[in-house]
Amino acid sequence: MFITEDDYIQIGTEALRIMQQSSPDNRLAAEQRALSRIASALRGRYDIQKAFACEGERRDAELVGCATDIALYHICCSLPQKMGYEIREKRYEQALKYLKEVQAGNITPDIPTVT
Repeated sequence: MFITEDDYIQIGTEALRIMQQSSPDNRLAAEQRALSRIASALRGRYDIQKAFACEGERRDAELVGCATDIALYHICCSLPQKMGYEIREKRYEQALKYLKEVQAGNITPDIPTVT
């Protein structure tokens, strides 16, 4: 999978706690939603299959950040009392704003373009 547990750990203890309180199935569903959201925003210009196939440091760091923020938002929304919801909502909105900037051509991520 494009997103790893280490990616959540790097965000901080709050993000790790949210992830740990979620079931593996819920985490997988949230990650799939995140990658689908990114793909729908970028597939017209970028080769999303190649971008998501990258591993480790070959992945675009901002794309990984967007994916984890979007996934954590969806995980958070499914938890009782929406643990950490405010910061997750803010990070989710920032991720969507970043994707819109990429989509508009104002930001160029280090991912393969469609040929």
